[in-house]
Amino acid sequence: MSIGTLYTTSQNQKGKACRAIAAYGGLTVDLPENYTHMKDNHEEAFRSKFPHGKIPAFAGKDGFNIFESTPIARYFATLAPNSGLLGSSATDVALIDQWLHFVDLEYDSPQLIILFMLKGYGIPWTKPTHTAFLERAQRALATLDKELSTRTFLVGERITLADIWTAQSIQLGCTFLLDTALRAQYPNVIRHMETVMNQPKIVDVMGATPALDKPLAFTPPAKEKKEKEPKPAAPKAEKKPKAKEADDDDDEPAVPAEPKVKNPLDDLPKSSFNLEDWKRAYSNKDTRGADGALEWFYQNFDQEGFSIWRVDFKYNTELTQTFMSSNQIGGFFARLEASRKYLFGSVGVLGESNNSIISGIFVLRGQEAEPVVSAAPDWESYEYKKLDLANEADKAFFEGACAWDLEVDGKKWVDGKNFK
Repeated sequence: MSIGTLYTTSQNQKGKACRAIAAYGGLTVDLPENYTHMKDNHEEAFRSKFPHGKIPAFAGKDGFNIFESTPIARYFATLAPNSGLLGSSATDVALIDQWLHFVDLEYDSPQLIILFMLKGYGIPWTKPTHTAFLERAQRALATLDKELSTRTFLVGERITLADIWTAQSIQLGCTFLLDTALRAQYPNVIRHMETVMNQPKIVDVMGATPALDKPLAFTPPAKEKKEKEPKPAAPKAEKKPKAKEADDDDDEPAVPAEPKVKNPLDDLPKSSFNLEDWKRAYSNKDTRGADGALEWFYQNFDQEGFSIWRVDFKYNTELTQTFMSSNQIGGFFARLEASRKYLFGSVGVLGESNNSIISGIFVLRGQEAEPVVSAAPDWESYEYKKLDLANEADKAFFEGACAWDLEVDGKKWVDGKNFK
């Protein structure tokens, strides 16, 4: 017997998640007949039950009405006490609520803002805003990944509401944000999402999770071509000989375009090492191992055309919270955008809050760092030391930075970013 009607659409991820939770708890929920979104939800009949006029919204058979997806999900879990969705103790309930709030605020909200900007849904796209919200989403992913590195589920030994709610948000991210490279950075999060989303009662509702090769990118709207207004007819006059051939439609002499400045790095001898191929290998392969990214690197690296550098922040005593240090790396990378075709980086935060350092490696075109890194105004805040892979200590440092298991002076890698 149905417990009521869930107003949603087939594309609404949170609505699908509420249906999945109901199904996992053994509940039957009806979908509305002949519901037209963005029309019926603005009608008085709908608003009398759900004042804000948004979906998902649930109308119970007992006359109970509720909107907002997270409370609906929790209500469904409450109606299925034998499902284990709310754990088995008061502490379980508190921890489940903790993860519901965390995922909604720290991960899902930032990723939805990114999606709205990319799709043009009322939020203008800017690169700094995109970068800031991506960093916030990645910080949440790092927290989840660390938590899930020691356990299968978020609370206890069985699937709870926290797991389904987290997994559905990650599944949504896999449709536009979490590409191959990002998924590789958070293996425990992806493993958890796949475990939960492939449960028989859930997969029937949520469907398969896509494998995204590249994240959705912003496409500027096409500029409308302005038609030239016809010029008013001029009085006839005697024709004068033209001094030179010119375009009769031009009102002013043509100004020659400013020549494009060529980057001196483009004049270096051609290299057999393809930096883009390395970035793809690093993104798609395990870092270490017989067929890993590092093995690919050693087989293909051209030490004449490229060089490897250790990168260290000069002012580590000023660092406080590790997540803020990670954001600083992201800002530095953003300012290196002009050198993307010449540079690969793997830089991280090592240590703990109020006792950390920023360190890592760059693989860059040529034999000098400055021509590449000076694209960033703050490049001089870092020290650059060329590494020699024939030196065991330098090689170990390079591999540790690439694999994100680097340790320096007893400080272990806690968070990092790649420049690809």
